[in-house]
Amino acid sequence: MQPARAVPHSLHFTQKLTPEYQAILTPAAAQFIASLVEKFTVRRHALLNKRDMRQRRIDTGETPDFLPETKGIRESNWTVAAIPSALQDRRVEITGPAERKMIINALNSGAKVFMADLEDSMSPTWDGIMDGQVNLRDYADGTLSYTSPEGKSYKLNANIATLIVRPRGWHLAEKHILLDDKPIPGALVDFGLYLFHNAQTLLDRGLGPYFYLPKLESYEEAQLWADVFAYSEHALALPRGTIKATVLIETIVAVFEMDEILYALKDYCVGLNCGRWDYIFSFIKKFHKRSEFVLPERAQVAMTTHFLRSYSLLLIQTCHRRGAFAMGGMSAFIPVKGDEEANAKAFAAVRSDKEREAGDGHDGTWVAHPGLVPVAMEVFDRLMKGKNQVDRQRDETISASDLLAVPKGTITEAGLRNNISVAVQYIASWLAGNGCVPIFNLMEDAATAEISRSQIWQWIYHKAKLTDGREVTLELYEQLLAEELQKIHAQFGTDLPYDRASSLLTTLVASKDFTEFLTLPGYQQID
Repeated sequence: MQPARAVPHSLHFTQKLTPEYQAILTPAAAQFIASLVEKFTVRRHALLNKRDMRQRRIDTGETPDFLPETKGIRESNWTVAAIPSALQDRRVEITGPAERKMIINALNSGAKVFMADLEDSMSPTWDGIMDGQVNLRDYADGTLSYTSPEGKSYKLNANIATLIVRPRGWHLAEKHILLDDKPIPGALVDFGLYLFHNAQTLLDRGLGPYFYLPKLESYEEAQLWADVFAYSEHALALPRGTIKATVLIETIVAVFEMDEILYALKDYCVGLNCGRWDYIFSFIKKFHKRSEFVLPERAQVAMTTHFLRSYSLLLIQTCHRRGAFAMGGMSAFIPVKGDEEANAKAFAAVRSDKEREAGDGHDGTWVAHPGLVPVAMEVFDRLMKGKNQVDRQRDETISASDLLAVPKGTITEAGLRNNISVAVQYIASWLAGNGCVPIFNLMEDAATAEISRSQIWQWIYHKAKLTDGREVTLELYEQLLAEELQKIHAQFGTDLPYDRASSLLTTLVASKDFTEFLTLPGYQQID
């Protein structure tokens, strides 16, 4: 181990560097990251400030709508650039953290694409982020393998999925790397290191550096990514358009700017994705102060509700008009071991979800577990005859009122308890370094945990009523939290920091101000 050291442009590491990490954080790679930070951080800060200003307007009554100033983009004819052959068939994608064994199993799963996640399903510990970059480099150069502590060997098959990397969102910093004593954007670390080390290697293999871009809130944020891409291609002597990206539409404000986002990234963007869980969370977050937007409990907010189905159909319509792919979202169900009836219900729910997506015109979908790849694949093989169905056009008129229609439903004590338990269990796991957690037969990541904790805050703030007439109060929450925490301890012991997680959850839901992301205060508690 070597002590932290300075590199060009005053870039400093607050953690010690192992030899493996030194091979990633070379002086040349650090110089490239520093150049990205110096060139684009001011714009990133300005755009995050614009998010805050927009939030204040929504808090005081403004309702999102399609932008009048960009009407010409929406109404003119244009398409995105040509899509490479490696991304033409994306009918089933599997996602998961960029952990070594996970990457191998996912690439071997039979899915067409694996999204290696450095964002919502990964806790951004220093080792997690750096090990992820080591693993991705080994994938690119063909040396990726793994031997378990028990001696079991894992290696890649001859035919594997195409890999796409998801960097962190614009809002997240990397506190372990400082430029002029300030944390730098996590997005630029994740993107920059992967691109610097692997772009040419991937091109030599007939592939390319492919990315998923999370949590954009405006076309201006998409334009920032486009400029990062253009600068990076020039700096690394890559042909224009080498980088390809798919944008996750997972905020309620971005859904009104999908044409504009595609247009800003038209040299690079190959499609949009229905990031449904973050989208639901964003709906709660953006309207957290407005009682007319209180949602029922999570289990009742399904993709068949009007506002979510409208979002899905508009995404398909927008993408196909522009020659881009419309990717479906994640069903959180996973196989249930030891319970045949529950397992059958889970598989049936996934099949139904994928039949809706394929039937509507999506070009592919996400699953959370290798065991569900065959289920989704069978549906898309049956309902989508070609590699994609980008030529299928939809002509619905979908209005702002369709996208903002609050579904009817109820809030039960069981639903409140579920939110509490899921939030505590997930946060505890995240604090311990694991950001992808099976809970109650669903795969939970930061987005689904955000729904749980934000609903609790929303229900307390707006004095929502349970079906039995009781008001959701902080006192009721604290009573149920104590009971759920006791159950968690009885089942799982103290292997994870459940008490610390419950303390963080209480801080979040008891605050009179809504915390934008639970991962922001949570990040201060991890190494």
